[in-house]
Amino acid sequence: MRPGGKLSKSASQHTRSVSVGAGVEELGKDFTSALDPAQVMAVVTRRLPRSKGVAVCAVWESKENLLELAAASEHLALPSHLKTVALEGNLLGRTVRQGAPQVLSSEKSRGDSLVNWARQQGLKFLTSYPLMIDAQVMGVLMIGSNKPPSKSLLTLQLVYSELAALALRDSRLLSSAHQTVTKLSFLVEASKALNSTLDLPELLSRILDVAKSQVEAERGSLFLVDEQAGEIWSLIAHGLERQEIRLPLGKGIAGHVARSGEIVNIPDAYADPRFNPEVDKRTGYTTRNILCLPIRNKAGKIIAVLQLLNKRKGAFSPEDADFLMTLSAHIALALENAQLHQVLIEKERLDKEMALARGIQRSLLPETTPNVEGFEIAVVNEPCYAVGGDYYDFLTVGHNTLLAVIADVEGKGVASALVMSNLQAALRALILHLHSLNDVVEALNRKMLTDTRSRKYLSMFVGLIDLKRKSLHYINCGHVPPVIVRPGDGSLRLTEGGMVIGLFDNAEFERGQAKLQPGDVLVLCTDGITEAMDAEGEEYGTDRLIAAVERVATQKASEIVASVCDDVVQFSRRGTHLDDKVLIAIKAL
Repeated sequence: MRPGGKLSKSASQHTRSVSVGAGVEELGKDFTSALDPAQVMAVVTRRLPRSKGVAVCAVWESKENLLELAAASEHLALPSHLKTVALEGNLLGRTVRQGAPQVLSSEKSRGDSLVNWARQQGLKFLTSYPLMIDAQVMGVLMIGSNKPPSKSLLTLQLVYSELAALALRDSRLLSSAHQTVTKLSFLVEASKALNSTLDLPELLSRILDVAKSQVEAERGSLFLVDEQAGEIWSLIAHGLERQEIRLPLGKGIAGHVARSGEIVNIPDAYADPRFNPEVDKRTGYTTRNILCLPIRNKAGKIIAVLQLLNKRKGAFSPEDADFLMTLSAHIALALENAQLHQVLIEKERLDKEMALARGIQRSLLPETTPNVEGFEIAVVNEPCYAVGGDYYDFLTVGHNTLLAVIADVEGKGVASALVMSNLQAALRALILHLHSLNDVVEALNRKMLTDTRSRKYLSMFVGLIDLKRKSLHYINCGHVPPVIVRPGDGSLRLTEGGMVIGLFDNAEFERGQAKLQPGDVLVLCTDGITEAMDAEGEEYGTDRLIAAVERVATQKASEIVASVCDDVVQFSRRGTHLDDKVLIAIKAL
């Protein structure tokens, strides 16, 4: 120590060196405990003003073409107009563009609001350091002093900026990793929530809850795509009930997304021509911003559209859209599972109803063939579907008269089965009051025409058999001509009659007659027998039917129908034509 108590020059340098080292060590401790980016920048702005001569310190973070104030010392508050700074015409902007420290310069300070403010505060020295990692400027550290700093203090400030940049990088990486883990955790929990129900309305509600909570949206809608109708639809709650709202594909923002498949992020709804403000007027709600994106299945097909309204803070970001697109794969899977489940439930319901309908239809047909003296009667009935439009019946008219009926309603399935049941009821009612075969057929034609309004018609054969005399009176209404097969003596086709039932009100019908001899086989069938096709598309036809009956004509009626049906099955084994089948054999003994 020199006389007078002053340190020597070497001792003074040593003291400053120790001071700088201690400052760096303390700064490092602070940085290691600060993991959040905001905490890192707060450490910088808190510690630097403690250094001798530093009056103000602030950190701006680089965001696109702007610098946003991230932290500032409390000793000398910055004005509000310096919280966001452009990159042109100022000290901070030059620091970012050049990637190098900048210092206050009178020739470059014109129009620089930061420099003007610093001079108003009496600051004599102003410098800025880029916070750089891998040649990328992540932010700017600004330091203002009452006097030019010493060499050691400049060194300390430079060390501060470098440590701040490293700490900022690490904290950002950690923050990014934390966000990634949080999002992955959210995806797992969201996937569990979405796959915990197969009830479609409940699932739609859960999807909206998950999406709104993740991006902090006030409202949302999930529209499902109905390709067949060319619409999108959504469920809305009305009190305790749920109702559908439907919109054409391409209409509105959601309809546009459903058709185009693009993501629509609208920061200002009323500035976008696609937005329809009428909904806001009706509901009193004000839509500020909109995020709308498609939901695609594994095949890339758009099956739904998610629309969210009004982010609670600011506008929806690209990160919001990216995360929801990641979530959309889980949404699509859950939706398809729920819809498949709904289809399965509907199928089970229809199966039960069809089973009931099949039982009812069978009850309309004779349970057994009538047992009449001098004849054997056998029937085979094979509906193409659960229910069908083929009909047959045996009605006793008087003591020695049997009415045999076979009919085929146009088409197949439920509609034809309903017409068939109507035919059965009408025929049984008419037989009780009309005694002429022509009157019965004509009345039946008028009734079917009235009931079906010409939308359904049917072919029919009615044959009135005199059991004692073995004679047959009949009318063929456009039906496959029944055949009387006489072993060793050819066959007779019964064609007399008229056109089909249920098309024209003034249709006329001719009555035919025939005599049944012992050993004759009267064969009646629907076109499911004669029009059965082989692999080449050739029909079984009436000639094959007659030949098949002739081969077994001496056998019992039940054996005849069984043999003919086997022959039809063998013939059409590789064919594709499916139809209801009825085959009746009435053998005269």
